[in-house]
Amino acid sequence: MKNSIKISVLALSLLSVFTINANAQDGTPKSTTDGSGIRLSIGLDAGLPLGKLKNNYNWSGGASVEADMPIIRDQFYYTVKAGFTDVFASNTTTAPDMQLIPVKAGLKYFFIKNVYVQGEAGAAFVTNKTSLGYTKAAAFVYEPQIGVLFNVGGKNSIDAGVNYQNIGEFYDNGTHSGILGLRVAYSFGL
Repeated sequence: MKNSIKISVLALSLLSVFTINANAQDGTPKSTTDGSGIRLSIGLDAGLPLGKLKNNYNWSGGASVEADMPIIRDQFYYTVKAGFTDVFASNTTTAPDMQLIPVKAGLKYFFIKNVYVQGEAGAAFVTNKTSLGYTKAAAFVYEPQIGVLFNVGGKNSIDAGVNYQNIGEFYDNGTHSGILGLRVAYSFGL
């Protein structure tokens, strides 16, 4: 029941972003990559733990910074992203929160103007390895995402995307875990 409420809140948040943008449109198409074509975004991340991770954790929250550099202007980009994610422990466990610093690089492709698919891979570093009892401080992470840019004027936009972050093992003989997430960011062109 609790997970269905969380999923509903994530869906309603995404829907409200779409609705706000639809009401703000003036009908004039605007480029999202004026200038150098490089775009920076600063965003908030929220998610629901999946797999073995959901046994001890309820949800995750954090922030991230992303840079998009054009390979083919207005269509294909190289991305780098870093951030901080806190995976919050449930009240029914004695496990502490898991604090991660994911660092990833990847590609972003706009298959329709302002609608994209993105894939990134890199490492997630756990900052509280000892308190969690992990044997490794870093794990492989990959993240597919689909999203939309909503122009808010000039080179600026709201970047809203849904992603799945697969996190590797932090301990020997462990299993992979994942987070189904939502990223909403303010994006600006340079």
